[in-house]
Amino acid sequence: MKVSLNMARRLGEKYKSSDDITAIGVDKLVEKVGAQLGGVDEVINLGQKYQGIIIAKVVSCVKHPAADKLSLCKIDDGGVAKDVERDGQGHVQVVCGAPNVREGLTVAWLPPGTTVPETFDKDPFVLEAREIRGQKSNGMLASPKELALGEGHDGILEIADEAPAGADFAETLGLDDTILDIENKMFTHRPDCFGFLGIARELAGIQGMSYKSPDWYNPAPDFPAIEGQELTLAIRNEVPELAPRFCAVIMSDVKVGPSPLWLQTALAELGQKSINNIVDYTNFYMLETGQPLHAYDYDKVKALSDGEVSLVVRNPKPGERVKLLNDKEIEPRPEAVMIATDKQLIGIGGVMGGSETEVDNNTTNIILECANFDMYSVRRTSMAHGLFTEAVTRFTKGQSPLQNLAVLAKIVDEIRAHAEGKVASSVVDDNHVDSAVLERGSLHPPVKLSAEFINARLGLKLSVEEIKKLLENVEFQVETATDAMTVKAPFWRTDIELREDVVEEVGRLYGYDKLPLELPARDLTPAAEDALFNLKAAIRGRLSKAGANEVLTYSFVHGDLFDKTGQDQAKAFQVSNALSPDLQYFRISLMPSLLDKVHMNIKAGYDQFALFELGKTHDLDHITDEGLPDEFEFTALIVTANEKTRPVGAPYYQARQYLEALASPGQLEFKPVAESMRHYPVVQPYDLNRTAMVSFRNGDFLGIIGEFKPSVTRVLKLPKYAAGFEVDTTALQSVINAGPAYSPLSRFPSVKQDITLKVSSDIPYQELYEFLTQELDNQTDDIQAQFEPLDIYQKPDDIAHKQLTFRLTVTSADRTLTDTEVNKLLTETAETAKNKFDAERI
Repeated sequence: MKVSLNMARRLGEKYKSSDDITAIGVDKLVEKVGAQLGGVDEVINLGQKYQGIIIAKVVSCVKHPAADKLSLCKIDDGGVAKDVERDGQGHVQVVCGAPNVREGLTVAWLPPGTTVPETFDKDPFVLEAREIRGQKSNGMLASPKELALGEGHDGILEIADEAPAGADFAETLGLDDTILDIENKMFTHRPDCFGFLGIARELAGIQGMSYKSPDWYNPAPDFPAIEGQELTLAIRNEVPELAPRFCAVIMSDVKVGPSPLWLQTALAELGQKSINNIVDYTNFYMLETGQPLHAYDYDKVKALSDGEVSLVVRNPKPGERVKLLNDKEIEPRPEAVMIATDKQLIGIGGVMGGSETEVDNNTTNIILECANFDMYSVRRTSMAHGLFTEAVTRFTKGQSPLQNLAVLAKIVDEIRAHAEGKVASSVVDDNHVDSAVLERGSLHPPVKLSAEFINARLGLKLSVEEIKKLLENVEFQVETATDAMTVKAPFWRTDIELREDVVEEVGRLYGYDKLPLELPARDLTPAAEDALFNLKAAIRGRLSKAGANEVLTYSFVHGDLFDKTGQDQAKAFQVSNALSPDLQYFRISLMPSLLDKVHMNIKAGYDQFALFELGKTHDLDHITDEGLPDEFEFTALIVTANEKTRPVGAPYYQARQYLEALASPGQLEFKPVAESMRHYPVVQPYDLNRTAMVSFRNGDFLGIIGEFKPSVTRVLKLPKYAAGFEVDTTALQSVINAGPAYSPLSRFPSVKQDITLKVSSDIPYQELYEFLTQELDNQTDDIQAQFEPLDIYQKPDDIAHKQLTFRLTVTSADRTLTDTEVNKLLTETAETAKNKFDAERI
């Protein structure tokens, strides 16, 4: 937000609102603004751009002897300029090509050595005395464009005759100004501070000065009666929830032309271009009050109407397009607030008007609109179409609907006084603001609180009268009774709802830098350990030591990723205002996010890797009693390798090794996925023929581990060697080994023997393996014994049976074992397997 100190000071003088708010000097004012209002990003000395420019009088003007379109001018600068060639009367010769140059004109003269203001911030162009067609020209007489005051380049700037020759141009026109560029974030909840009235009020308030808004700035102003031929206008608001107030009035016989010089100058100070007097007045009072305005050419609106002249506030219809003032034509988003006739679209509400109804030099009748639009709708439309205007900047902060009539009445008075306009209709006020708000003249009910409540939170000892004075300085209404206060915010304030809001206001106006610098008492009792935090740290440590790499992906995913991994979008929460199409849905499991990252890592040159993530998931099937989504903590891992670097064996076992690194030995069971679980979202990416359900020994479900469907592998461009798991993070607490996963090696040699069992093909491998492992545990109390699968073989001529080969490794910590002891273990284990599965030892 750019703030002109000259303009803020002039407002106080013009409306007798306050004492001079700039009297303390720029440096101290910047310091106070930074401490009590908002960060100052830049202090701009505008006068430097116009340094050396002098106001001069054209005392003679004749045609150039060698050029029909040039004039030889003699100018009187009061003898101010130094080191320039003068004639006997002390006048300076300048060659000028402007068609409007003439004797007696008061102009802006740029002497040799002066920088052309238009080029000041780009590639500075410094003038010099030079010959033009054989005649010497000392500098130039400047146009509005060259002076960076507008786009006019077809003639030189004409200045009021009362300006004396030799006067400083910047000082005379108020361009010897300082501009404060204050960060917009500070004003996010202060829409009134996007106008100079609001800024001037705040600058007064933080200095302890009383401020009084101009009389015309009130929510119920008087409008002039119809002055000429009455023109008709109908307003139809089809989206009152998005446009709670829409005011309009018609003015006739308007004289459209260049703006007065003071208005061009005021707009130029803040980076605005002068267009014509009507548009410039609407822009100026937007800058003054923070309330955007818009002017339509009444006759153009009428030509685009089928029936009565009307403005319709509605959403666009499918396929409708609108031509905008920036010469672009767009198809607006379906939820945008549009302004239309009964026939077609003519603008985007709160964003930008249409080119087909713009005010130009041929306009005689206008419609003035002053409306209020939903800030969130304006923001979404602006972002969707890349349209960022001064109106958008203000409407997205949530302007007060109680100021619309005040600003509309003021612009009507200005156009009557300075553009000869006549009021041609009654004011149309399509008002959907709550009646209680209108009746009390404030957006929120008065706040009741005490001085003790304020002082307790600020650490101060302010009296009721001191607090009242601070608030009344910025036009709050305060009623007091002993220590109690009732505070009513003015109609332009949208942010005062709670007692804490009043506390913040008092603290800011008093000065946070004046608050006592005392540290609060602190409890030194150590915070309780967070079990989940420690668990996650242990998981990260285990998987990292095993060679896996942690990634952090978004909790939101594209809907296409659901389709690619077989998950149902209908089970996920959809984000209504997603920042990106890639972030449409809350994910319902972690694995799709990891799968999506595999191909990009392969393209980056990584042949073999494991990725894991700890994150949260949500789904529509789990809602709390408060209507909020349940959150689930999961850990997911994927391991993959190309054909050249892949380890021996199936990728399932590689993934299983990572999972077993998290659990104490023998704590997990791996079983085929139950029929009742096959519809779960977490199961969908996996090939169920190569997938296991992971559970604890007591049968509680932990997660899923396995290889992926061919369709998932194909569409996500995964290597054939890929597998992963996704398990409940919190459930791992009961099996993860928090201590060192280390036991000393035996100093005695291990004994290894193989055993092959022939069983029915219907018996699952996992069931036989778990049975043998359990039997081994039952028989070995003082020795370490472990089965390792070696081979599964099925003869072509005996499909009813299969042969499974295991290697038994046995180690004792206190002696060397004999073959006899190992054979005994194998024999007893084989006997139990024969009794259980009818297994034949081969």
